[in-house]
Amino acid sequence: MAERASDRVLRLLGMVAYLARHEGVRVDELARQFGVTPQQVVRDVETLWLTGTPGYLPYDLIDFDVTSLEEGVVRLTESRNMTRPLRLGAREGLALVAALRALQAALEGTLDDERAQVVSSALTKLSAATGELAGAVDVELAVGARPEVAAALTRALRLDRRLHLRYVDASDAVTERDVDPVRLVAEADRGYLLAWCRAADGERLFRVDRIVAAEVLDVPTELHPLSESSDRFAPGPDGELVTLHLASQGRWVAESSPVEDVRNLEDGSFEVDLRVVSPAWLRHLLTQVAGVVIDVRPAGLAVDVAQTARDALAAYGPLADAEAGRG
Repeated sequence: MAERASDRVLRLLGMVAYLARHEGVRVDELARQFGVTPQQVVRDVETLWLTGTPGYLPYDLIDFDVTSLEEGVVRLTESRNMTRPLRLGAREGLALVAALRALQAALEGTLDDERAQVVSSALTKLSAATGELAGAVDVELAVGARPEVAAALTRALRLDRRLHLRYVDASDAVTERDVDPVRLVAEADRGYLLAWCRAADGERLFRVDRIVAAEVLDVPTELHPLSESSDRFAPGPDGELVTLHLASQGRWVAESSPVEDVRNLEDGSFEVDLRVVSPAWLRHLLTQVAGVVIDVRPAGLAVDVAQTARDALAAYGPLADAEAGRG
């Protein structure tokens, strides 16, 4: 899956802080530390070289030792104060209070004591720092799980037990499967269960509002290897591979959708590959980006979306005629 810009920014900031604490780090060691390839580390350094504080003159930019980099070692020589402790304003503090309260609500009963204490301690300190403003924050995380399902998920995660699920997938088919739950994940306004599906023999994200029933089995969970992007929703490999050719104004699609690949073209446009399990979802997406779509492959999908749009316009016809008659 293509890397999101927010993930890369987080890594770049973390890399500056790490290099400020360590005097010269080999490229391969830095790659292991941040879970990327050595080639990506070099690209990140080249990006940071062009980053700095307003003015962007040579002395305003983050800098590295060129000779060391040629020898395979990354040595930070100027951080441009990127490692100073962050001073939060009231707006940023309240945003963190809201995020931590949402985290507590989503993961209540599933965190071990140590992690729960970390979240609680951070929330207490931020609430104290923001004073009365924190009392105005009311967070309701609507994950949509049935109460009995939520209770079963929480119990299975706490006891490390396997689950038997009845689940409605994206095509509205009801399936039954045994899974080894890993953790609950909140993304946007939805809640997901990250689990290892024994039927698919792979990791899957299950929308909790689509879990019809969940039974905790008297079988311990097994450890399974998880990918770095496991916390993000991604369609399974059985979805149809679709390629969208979009103008540059549609860049948000690559940032917000679970794309498999992004290819930038010389004219400023780009192509994205994504797997689609729900035709309705694709129709909705293409309707949103209709003004910047250059091409869709397979071509039949574009025809389907165009017909849907025509049907929608036709449905408004009688309303328009009625309005004209009253005018």
